[in-house]
Amino acid sequence: MIILAGLFFIIGIALFVGGSWLILLHGSFYYCIAGLMLIAVSLLLRNRNVLANFIYALLLCGTLIWSVNETGMNWWPLATRMGLFLVLAIPLIWCAMLKYRQRRGWLILLPVWLATAVVTVSPILMSNPSTLEGQLSREISIANADLGGVNPDDWEAYGRSNLGQRFSPLNQITPDNADQLELAWQYQTGDLKGPNDVGETTYEDTPIKVGNSLYVCTPHNWVIALNADTGEEQWVYDAKVPEDSQRQHQTCRGVAYLPPADKNLPNNVQQSTLSAETLSPILCDAQLFLPTSDARLVAIDPTTGARCANFANQGELDLMHNMPFTQSGYYYSTSPPLIAGGLVIVSGSVNDNYDINSPSGVIRTYDVKTGELKWNWDSGHPDETLPIGEGEVYATSSPNSWSVASADEKLGLVYFPMGNRTPDQLGIYRSPAEEKYATSVVALDLSTGKVAWVQQFVHHDLWDMDTPAQPSLLDLETASGTQPALVVPTKQGDIYVLNRATGDPIFPITEEPAPQGAIPGDYTAATQPTSALSFKPEPLKENEMWGATPIDQLMCRIQFKQLRYEGRYTPPSEQGSLIYPGNFGVFNWGSIAVDPKRQQLFGMPLYLAFVSTLVPKDGLDLTSANKGEQGVNSNDGADYAVELKPFLSPLGIPCQQPPWGYVAGVDLKTGKTAWKHQNGTIEDMTPLKLPIEMGVPGIGGPIITDGGVVFMAASVDNYLRAYDMSNGHELWKGRLPAGGQATPMTYLNSNGEQMVVQVAGGHGSIGTTIGDYVVAYKLKN
Repeated sequence: MIILAGLFFIIGIALFVGGSWLILLHGSFYYCIAGLMLIAVSLLLRNRNVLANFIYALLLCGTLIWSVNETGMNWWPLATRMGLFLVLAIPLIWCAMLKYRQRRGWLILLPVWLATAVVTVSPILMSNPSTLEGQLSREISIANADLGGVNPDDWEAYGRSNLGQRFSPLNQITPDNADQLELAWQYQTGDLKGPNDVGETTYEDTPIKVGNSLYVCTPHNWVIALNADTGEEQWVYDAKVPEDSQRQHQTCRGVAYLPPADKNLPNNVQQSTLSAETLSPILCDAQLFLPTSDARLVAIDPTTGARCANFANQGELDLMHNMPFTQSGYYYSTSPPLIAGGLVIVSGSVNDNYDINSPSGVIRTYDVKTGELKWNWDSGHPDETLPIGEGEVYATSSPNSWSVASADEKLGLVYFPMGNRTPDQLGIYRSPAEEKYATSVVALDLSTGKVAWVQQFVHHDLWDMDTPAQPSLLDLETASGTQPALVVPTKQGDIYVLNRATGDPIFPITEEPAPQGAIPGDYTAATQPTSALSFKPEPLKENEMWGATPIDQLMCRIQFKQLRYEGRYTPPSEQGSLIYPGNFGVFNWGSIAVDPKRQQLFGMPLYLAFVSTLVPKDGLDLTSANKGEQGVNSNDGADYAVELKPFLSPLGIPCQQPPWGYVAGVDLKTGKTAWKHQNGTIEDMTPLKLPIEMGVPGIGGPIITDGGVVFMAASVDNYLRAYDMSNGHELWKGRLPAGGQATPMTYLNSNGEQMVVQVAGGHGSIGTTIGDYVVAYKLKN
């Protein structure tokens, strides 16, 4: 009894002190009152007073009433508010019944405990209030939809084609037989995260498939050719990228493929007995293009893995040429280049928040065979697209395009999702041109690089809301007829649907008032755009703070009240600002997938808040600050560093209540969301391996097949899942040997069997299981 009384006293003191602090911050009175009641129970228990049971019964009743009033009959918020108190009631009842025979005490506490427990558990039997059930039609709207000219059996580019649809015409796998999928083969690359690698060493590759070969790139920029039937290794090319702690990312999302001049030639890939990088460069017809983490573009022969002697310098092009600053590790490409119109078009990633004087975010176009520079478009000097001269330099730190581009060769346009100028949270260094093109999609003329149109998604971006995803191109049926459409999701949750020829919105774009008040010398835009098709979250409220116990819930409420928060686009501040959606965004590089035949969209909206704090340097040297997307970033040369971190409880779980991750289906003809379901379990987030469905975060993307099945891994549990596109229901899941933070792909093997391939290597910054796997599935024979 003394031990139990002591436990009640400690919890009571914690709730009382924290609750008093919360009241001073104009928050809920509940925790202070609950703390006082627990202290009273503790003191009465020490004296074996029966009133302890009555007060605890009142605490259970009061907590339940308060909880339902705050959250409704919503399982996770209700269970975590009540759970600890229901558990602590058990020894109290037990002691009253058996040890001290306080019959009046347990006779009232036991029925109250049973009643409150039943009410707490009952939401399990109810529909989740965050779930939207609905149905998308399987009726085909455009039977001859443009799929990008790719062989139906293949997957020739990151998004399958330059249209970036992530849609395959294959239909062997359907909602009726998807549960018959089984492992076909598994391959390990041997490329694992090393002890000296940067934190965000990630395996984000989407393989491409041409003929009977599968081409995979790894985090350290190896390219591996595999037999598409068996997964047998054919050759390996290692770009020999040195370690560099200055890099923000160590990843490769894919390689690009140039078909041979005669597309009818067979793909005669042979298994190499030598390491491909030791082979002498050869003249290439078809080519693979590999971007490297040390800022090179390498051209590789698909049949042998040898470098292409005809391209640049024996198959290698140094992308640091004409850069204004050349710090090691500050510039590189993480995404595959774009090949269109006889050109290879390269953009790159510039480290966020390292130095105000960083390399340029220039987009450059080279002759696909020779490597000759044809044009360059730098958002810092947007009208100067002729090839830069020797001795000249591009604009310093100009906005970059680190994600994947798309192309419409019929219109002669290429589409780039644009990021921001570094530093992301400080807008005082930006020129008018950089302001115009940052955080946008820009359409460039394929032959000249001249701007055709630009649509911006955030004005004067202070939140690192880079446009993160490859635009998806399809012809869309609208009230005014069929239009060439571009669909692009954003970190802030909006999905913009534009006419890709003109940039005009197909779904309306409106401006909404934005919070004001930046640091001295900076400013915030008066309004921010939003799309009629949007998954933007509702503003957070105190009653949505969450935790496993009332104590960490209380701490989250205190944090929430201490931070500056005025809704979406709250400016970063020295006080610390709650940024919601946070840096991971509602959508990220995994993008969305579209079905151009049925005019539908599948997406994985994510909801996690971050905290952004501007740190005055006041002469402090912060050059040794953390180099990564989280922690203190030094912003060398600026007056402020910035600290970025997820909004987490003391136990390291999100402070906002779940679900945090969903899957959703949209009818693009109407812009209406047909269904939305929470996605994923906490199985790989806890030591207990409990497959509890909660709706968890994810990084990666989906693909849609003509059979009506969507494939996606992405979530923080190690599964590849198949979903029914018509209603979003899970059809099947396959256990992965590591985290699946990459977008899958599908193809037909030489036996006419539909294969689904997922890279499984984990993600360094979100803590999923690290590995080096390529996993293939097919239907059981």
